[in-house]
Amino acid sequence: MQRLFAMRSMSALLRKPSHYHFSTSFLFDDTQKQFKESVSQFAQESIAPHAAMVDITNHFPKDVNLWKLMGDFNLHGITAPEEYGGLGLGYLYHCIAMEEISRASGSVGLSYGAHSNLCINQLVRHGNPDQKQKYLPKVVYAKTDLAAGSKGITAFIIEKGMPGFSTAQKLDKLGMRGSDTCELVFENCFVPEENILGQEGKGVYVMMSGLDLERLVLAGGPLGLMQACLDVVIPYVRQREQFGRPIGEFQLIQGKLADMYTSLQSSRSFVYSVARDCDNGIIDRKDCAGVILFAAENATQVALQAIQCLGGNGYVNEYPTGRLLRDAKLFEIGAGTSEIRRIIIGRELFKEQ
Repeated sequence: MQRLFAMRSMSALLRKPSHYHFSTSFLFDDTQKQFKESVSQFAQESIAPHAAMVDITNHFPKDVNLWKLMGDFNLHGITAPEEYGGLGLGYLYHCIAMEEISRASGSVGLSYGAHSNLCINQLVRHGNPDQKQKYLPKVVYAKTDLAAGSKGITAFIIEKGMPGFSTAQKLDKLGMRGSDTCELVFENCFVPEENILGQEGKGVYVMMSGLDLERLVLAGGPLGLMQACLDVVIPYVRQREQFGRPIGEFQLIQGKLADMYTSLQSSRSFVYSVARDCDNGIIDRKDCAGVILFAAENATQVALQAIQCLGGNGYVNEYPTGRLLRDAKLFEIGAGTSEIRRIIIGRELFKEQ
């Protein structure tokens, strides 16, 4: 009976979660803190309510057009120039947005990072003036006539005027469900000259040149997931009682909280310091690989600790901790596995004089 009451009361708490804003005064100026708070409020109000259903159904939300809402909030064009409707800000702001959206939903955050960085930022960096004028205002505001799915914006660019391109079956993934992944099929696909990004036959250079920045921006995802873990755990350990006391008073639980907190804050410091360097024109390959290596592995461990703090409840799908763990694991694989990142860091260090 006591356990049933605890589960019911915790369910009510999760429906109206308490969010903890740990000190970031050492990372951000007042404008950046204001931006973080506004994105956090937007994400919790517009995205978080859909996170559980996205995971259960393995579908990007269909009852709300999140792409348009994020576009109206100017989140797609953070690094796009103002002349194309963007905010003209840098990678530090982009990482902030990635963190707060991922805090609300890892799946939505991953799709957002793919479109705002891999798609839009590559157009900003490599598109010719005609391509920028044609595509950037549309993808920045997400004004597409395609279905509002997780492939909507990139499909808008790829499918227009490109016969021979199609998508195959959607893959059923462990985590990041709703951030659709499928095979791309090219059958006698003709790419018009005006659609070539960069130079013909040099597409791999365009892709690889953006990989360092992709790793940096995606590193905001694990930060958001770690914060989401603490958003669940701290209220739980205050309310859940054993032996007549909240379990948060026990030293072993406090030790876990300390580890989770320091993993998050140290990861934040690394990510945002590298983002600030990139905004100043210093793009260091080993540091871009290092931030996602460090943050991703920390996120997986923090999610495991979150499950442990909740005990049996952490293993029950009524609670979000299992989803957070499954989502976190992706960041040790995508954008180059942890093993590849270690090779890059070691190789770069070996080359340095």
